[in-house]
Amino acid sequence: MNTENYKEHINSQMLMGPNSLRILEELINMHPLTLCANDIVLDLGCGKGLTSLALAKETGAKIYAADLWVKPEENQKRFDEWGISDNVIAFHEDANKLDFEHDLFSALVSVDAYHYFGTERCFFEEKLLPFMRKGAEVLIGIPGIKDKYASKGKELLSDWLGDEYYMFKSPAEWKSIIGIHESIESVKTWEMSCFDSAWNEWFMSGHEYALGDKRFFETLIKPYTCFVGISIKLK
Repeated sequence: MNTENYKEHINSQMLMGPNSLRILEELINMHPLTLCANDIVLDLGCGKGLTSLALAKETGAKIYAADLWVKPEENQKRFDEWGISDNVIAFHEDANKLDFEHDLFSALVSVDAYHYFGTERCFFEEKLLPFMRKGAEVLIGIPGIKDKYASKGKELLSDWLGDEYYMFKSPAEWKSIIGIHESIESVKTWEMSCFDSAWNEWFMSGHEYALGDKRFFETLIKPYTCFVGISIKLK
């Protein structure tokens, strides 16, 4: 995947935080998804559908674009305009109460969303595993705190994040949170290399929230935080 192929969509109207396409690019370039047209991918916390667009183009699979905050009618309208509505379907879903058939998804991707709902141990096992096929792959990219500052989120980040500091976990902590299960073959976590580019593209968008984040970038965000990549392979 090359994010430059989607640059016309990278703007203040579409972005909801650091460039989600840049994060997705690193995820699927490091851990390619081998899928076919009959496979279904759950894009969990898809926002305004940018990641769903790229997943449809890059994998050729059918994408279920699920979000709690953005109305599915709005996303489906965008998918129609982008010419991908045959492959991408918008859903209104709460990650804690997914309303899909079990064993449905060949892959699950979640960019800049999982930290809002998945910080509790056993969440992955109880809330997501039932919907995944055998051998499925899961790719997650989320903001976090660097390993050496783990457990210091309140002290270091609360001026920026307020009470939401608790959602920023380190790569090592996220590996522990995902946990061990008989259906899981492997869990890999890492500090992603797309940090600067994803943040800079967010700032360049001119979004009003980006301007607020920029105030804290040099003093808090850049020194202490990272993007955490998570790759999960099921048996």
